[in-house]
Amino acid sequence: MAFGIKDILDIILVTFLLFYLYKLMKESGSINIFYGVLAFIGVWILAYVILDMRLTGTILDKFMSIGLIVLVILFQDQLKRFLVDLGSGKKWKVLGSIFSKHGQEADKEAKKRKIVMPIVYACMNMSRSKTGALIVIEQNVSLKDYEKTGDEIDARVNQRIIENIFFKNSPLHDGALILSHGRLASAGCILPVSHSTDLPRSLGLRHRSALGISEVTDAFAIVVSEETGGISYAHRGVLTSKVSNTELEHQLSQLNFAL
Repeated sequence: MAFGIKDILDIILVTFLLFYLYKLMKESGSINIFYGVLAFIGVWILAYVILDMRLTGTILDKFMSIGLIVLVILFQDQLKRFLVDLGSGKKWKVLGSIFSKHGQEADKEAKKRKIVMPIVYACMNMSRSKTGALIVIEQNVSLKDYEKTGDEIDARVNQRIIENIFFKNSPLHDGALILSHGRLASAGCILPVSHSTDLPRSLGLRHRSALGISEVTDAFAIVVSEETGGISYAHRGVLTSKVSNTELEHQLSQLNFAL
């Protein structure tokens, strides 16, 4: 049988899928399970396909037949993020950015900095005063449905506005503030809550909401703890705690803001 273009495309597609799954597993801390699945598939191919060990191969084949259902159950959050990324078209937008001019990139970076620094300074001040806050930054996946659950603001990103929204006597301080297209879109928004059992019991609703929105979208969520004043962020289903101001600025600078 001749080895043609279809076979090359087949190998490239499988390689891409395996690499992307590897990346998701590594980000979520489930890389050992990924290795285990690859090892099981390798043993199945060796026993059933190469060595033609019928008894062992038949047993492993039965496990393979239900393996897809088991994998969907085990990796439902990772698969959800994979479909979100695929549906957002983020991977294909990279091709268009190759042809962008240097001046346009410099202008975009300047606009991004005008958004990043007010957020960082606001989080610094709220951290010192132990003012609880939850800020969600939209990237490629639209957050319109979540914006509708709060009150529309539609203001430029401003440090004082952010701090006033989360002031303890403010009627909007309990919900989430959503940034969309470089502006403060809505405040007091309701987010999906994560049901992850890996979160410490000491973390409250803000942290679970931040993790929840990061599990179903590619949004970047920042949390300031009302109890400790500590700053955390959630992205791609992973919650990172005890973040310094410098690290927060760095992470925000790496985001793909929808400007």
